[in-house]
Amino acid sequence: MSDLRPRSNRSAAQVTGIARHGRLKKSSPWPSILKFIGTALVVVLVAGVTVSGVVVNSVKVDLEANQVTLYGETAGPLPQIGAIKGGFNVLVVGSDQCEEWDGCRGPGDRGSGKLNDVTMLLHVSEDQTNATAVSFPRDLVVPIPSCTKEDGSSSNAAMVGQPINVTLSYGGLACTVKTVENLTGLDIQFAGLITFKGVIAMTNAVGGVKVCLAADLDDDYSKIHMKKGTHRLSGKNALAFLRARHGVGDGSDLTRISSQQVYLSSLVRTLKSSDTLGDVNKVLDLATAASQNMQLSSSLASVDTMLSIALALRKVPLENVTFVQYPGTTGQGGIYAGKVAPIQGRADALFKLIKNDEPFNLKNTTDGRGAVVDKKAQKEADKAAKAAEEAAAAEAAANPDATATATASAEPDNSDAATVDERGQKASDYTCSNPR
Repeated sequence: MSDLRPRSNRSAAQVTGIARHGRLKKSSPWPSILKFIGTALVVVLVAGVTVSGVVVNSVKVDLEANQVTLYGETAGPLPQIGAIKGGFNVLVVGSDQCEEWDGCRGPGDRGSGKLNDVTMLLHVSEDQTNATAVSFPRDLVVPIPSCTKEDGSSSNAAMVGQPINVTLSYGGLACTVKTVENLTGLDIQFAGLITFKGVIAMTNAVGGVKVCLAADLDDDYSKIHMKKGTHRLSGKNALAFLRARHGVGDGSDLTRISSQQVYLSSLVRTLKSSDTLGDVNKVLDLATAASQNMQLSSSLASVDTMLSIALALRKVPLENVTFVQYPGTTGQGGIYAGKVAPIQGRADALFKLIKNDEPFNLKNTTDGRGAVVDKKAQKEADKAAKAAEEAAAAEAAANPDATATATASAEPDNSDAATVDERGQKASDYTCSNPR
C-alpha cells in the first residue's frame, strides 16, 4: 500500500509500511472510544462510509474542515484503501469545554475553560493481535513541553510539572499529543478530540450502552442518581456517568477511570455486535456524529485512512483489548499535593512491554475500587464463547481444507505472558461500576 504521512521530525524520508511498536524509525514511518472512541470510531466509520456516497462526501467535508496538524507532521501521500500493516498509536482526548447548551448539564458547566477531561492512548501491536488503551488521570502531574498556542500567536514555555489536563488549553490537541509522546516514548501518528456534545451525539447514535451498577450511584456534582442494577445509558445520562467521580469509590479520578472502563468495554462489545454494525441507520448516524463532533489530526482526517485503519483493527479480538491506567498515586507532597503523582518504575515497566509489543495479563482485572466483576454476565459470556469454540471446531472437522488457514490465523497463547499489577480490564470482561 502507499506510504502514510510521516509524523516525525527525525526524518522526512518516505518509505513503505509502519514502524514497529508504533514508533516511526528514522528510515521508516507509521486509532477512539467516544470521548474514548479509539478503535470503535474507525470501525463505525468504515461501515458507515461504505453504504452511501452521500455520507462519504458529507463525512469527508466535515473531517477536512476541522483538522489539526500535529508537531512534526509533514505532508505525504494518503494510503490506498486496504488494511494498514504494522503497529500504530492514536491519542483520544475528551474536552470538558461546553460549547453549546445541549452539550452541558447546567449553567455551572458553561465556562470558557478547555481542559482534557479524558486522555487515552491506544497502541496496536505490530502483528495486530492485541491492543492496549492506557488512561492518563486528568490530575497526573507530568512535564509539559513548550507548545505553540492554538491561534499561533506565540509559544508557551515548558513546565517542570503540571496536571496533564492543562495541555489542551495550553496548546490544543497537538500539545496534548506532544506531552504524551514525551512521557511515554511512543510516537503518536493519529489523534482525535471530542467534546461533551459529541459524546451525547455518539451515544445516542449507537442506541445507548448497557452499564451495570453494583450499588446505587449518587453524584450531585455530575447530577446523576441511579439504582443498583443494569441500565442502558444514552445522551446526557451517559455523559454524566462517564464524568461521575464524587459518587464512585474514594471519589478520585483513579477510581473514576475504573468505572469508565466498565462503560468502554460494554461500548466496544456493543459496536462489534451485529445489532449495531448490522443496522445501517445506526452506522450512518455514528459516522455523521463522529465527523461533525470531532477534531482530528490531519493524518487521520481522511476517509481512506480511516477505512485502512479499520480493516486492521477489526480483527483484534475482544479478549486481546486491554484497558489499563497509567500508574499513579495520591497523597504526595510538593507539586503533587492534591494531585496524582506518577509511579515511575511501574510506568517504565508497563511501557517497556507496550513498546516491545509484549502481551501482558492483569493481576486483578478489578480491585473493587471503581469496578467489580459481573459474575452472572461473565458466566453467560463464557458459556457463549465456549459454544462458539465448539461450533468452530465442528466446522473445521467438517471442512478439513480450511484447517490450515484456521491454524495459521490462530490467536497466540498469552498464558506465559508477564503480569502487571495495575488497574484495568479486558474488553471481554463483564464488570459493574462500584459506587461504594
